[in-house]
Amino acid sequence: MARPSPYPLELRKRAVRMVAEVRPEYDTEWSAMKAVAAKLGIGTTETLRKWVRQDQIDNGARAGTTTEESAQVKAMKKEIAELRRANEILKAAASFFAAELDRPHTRS
Repeated sequence: MARPSPYPLELRKRAVRMVAEVRPEYDTEWSAMKAVAAKLGIGTTETLRKWVRQDQIDNGARAGTTTEESAQVKAMKKEIAELRRANEILKAAASFFAAELDRPHTRS
């Protein structure tokens, strides 16, 4: 299980907005990200780059899996695992009761 991010959602959104705002002042997008990461105390520039790329995907500016789609896939995988566990329990119960029906009964 992934650990929760040490950066609040509002900081992430602010950082992404700042990169877009200051981008014209720098030669490259990377240098803009580097400056914003340093200003906001974000551990590495790569972290901020991932946030910017994910924001671009979520807004449709870049191809990829959106945050919403990722959440849906995660929920579906969890549901599938739960259903498989339930199936195994039902199979075990069915075989148990089938074995009970096959035993000869003695009358008292």
